Amino acid sequence: MSDANRPSSAVGAADPRYEALATRGNNKRFTARPEEFRVVTTTAEVVAAVGDAVRAGQRIAVRSGGHGYENAVGEPGVQLVLDLGEMRAVAFDAERDAFMVEPGARLLKDVYGPMYERWGVAIPAGNSNTVGVGGHVQGGGYGSLCRAHGLTVDHLATVEVVTVDAAGEVRAVVATREPDDPHHDLWWALTGGGGGNFGVVTRFWFRTPGAEGSDPAALLPRPPAEVITSTVLFPRPGLDKPAMRALVGGFGRWHERNSAPDSPYAHLFASLVLLGRNPDPEKDMGAVLVTHMDATRPDAERLLADFLDEVAGQPGLAPVVLPPETVSWLDSKKALGDAQDAEIGRQKVKSANLRRAFTDDQADALHTFLNDDDHANDSSLVALDSYGGRVSTVAPDATAVAQRDSVLKVLFMNTWQDAADDAVNLGWLRRFHGAVFAKTGGVPAPDDSQDGAFVNFADTDLADPEWNTSDSPWHELYYKDNYPRLQSVRAAYDPRGVFGHALSVRTP
Repeated sequence: MSDANRPSSAVGAADPRYEALATRGNNKRFTARPEEFRVVTTTAEVVAAVGDAVRAGQRIAVRSGGHGYENAVGEPGVQLVLDLGEMRAVAFDAERDAFMVEPGARLLKDVYGPMYERWGVAIPAGNSNTVGVGGHVQGGGYGSLCRAHGLTVDHLATVEVVTVDAAGEVRAVVATREPDDPHHDLWWALTGGGGGNFGVVTRFWFRTPGAEGSDPAALLPRPPAEVITSTVLFPRPGLDKPAMRALVGGFGRWHERNSAPDSPYAHLFASLVLLGRNPDPEKDMGAVLVTHMDATRPDAERLLADFLDEVAGQPGLAPVVLPPETVSWLDSKKALGDAQDAEIGRQKVKSANLRRAFTDDQADALHTFLNDDDHANDSSLVALDSYGGRVSTVAPDATAVAQRDSVLKVLFMNTWQDAADDAVNLGWLRRFHGAVFAKTGGVPAPDDSQDGAFVNFADTDLADPEWNTSDSPWHELYYKDNYPRLQSVRAAYDPRGVFGHALSVRTP
């Protein structure tokens, strides 16, 4: 395509906009330097851009919010990056009686705020303020409302996807959760199959299954008016190995017993964040427990107090319990997001789904590595987040999210700033994760206690035999028994392999 015929949305290396787009990703380990970015704002523009790339034989990558933890967008060989970051519209679609959300919409500013303030509803999505909906939803989506209302994809009614058929024809396909929809399998694949596999999602429509009528205020979950938030600090000097065993084990065992969908604690979300050493002694905290409880539930204050007494009040612990606060739901989400979004720099993450508490051996590994001071980083953490509740009411094959009976989601994260420290920081987190799951080949291989990993916390090490010595390949860790069906969908909707990255679903 000549420069004279190039769309204004096309940004090549000589364009002053190029560098900002190249470095827009959240993980500063990676930049994307394709031949061209295409900043698209409509479905028609996506169809045109994909068509141009197919005719030119270009390899395509897709980016919405830019929170990918691996280098899917900047992989060598990517020639065109479709940037969906300006597709941020959120509206009620009266024709479909559903909420339309574009893939570049960011959770707090674009989604939670307008949905809640205008209609009093929400989708049960993530806790980051700046995550884009596009990849988040395709990976399943979870957050502080999931125990009460299920996963984000449990409310996904319809998707619009730009696909490429075997003849190279590019078109926008609308797929729904209705079983008789000829594109139902495509909808299913996009409810947890991960981004960058089947096409380019340009619009999502959300409506809770079984919702009746056309009143927008009755078609999605209604968050509580207020939330009781609590924070408990665990100073490092008081968090020795026995204390770590008590804290981590107690938190996990509480979730084993209190994660049924009909539990009064389905309306409680807690995040136990275990922290690595901070070089500043005044900031060197061992762990932080943050809890959000629906303030409108019967006995909310007592339920929260009982939870804190059990988890933080165990013998051997020396917690600093801050006074609880009652805030609006929207403010509670912002606070969670501010905490999560504070980690900025070069990053590596790993994950796990837990069916049971960490064992004492695993708690010891957590303590050993988080108290390590043999490498230079900004921060390191392990976050154990509440899961379960209504998530478990959906069958593991009803959506592409197979992990439905876990009670905790676990995120391992290491953050640093200097590229010269990449090797030592990557090696440290790899050894750390491997030590925690040493008995199952260095990864959370599915068994009675754990259930694989979370596709939105992408980790290419799971496909590397040096770091995954288990009998579970990477696709089993992410998708379990749903993988063959995902392969079939990929073969049907991307037979030419136009889309893809290192952890893409492989065609049969």
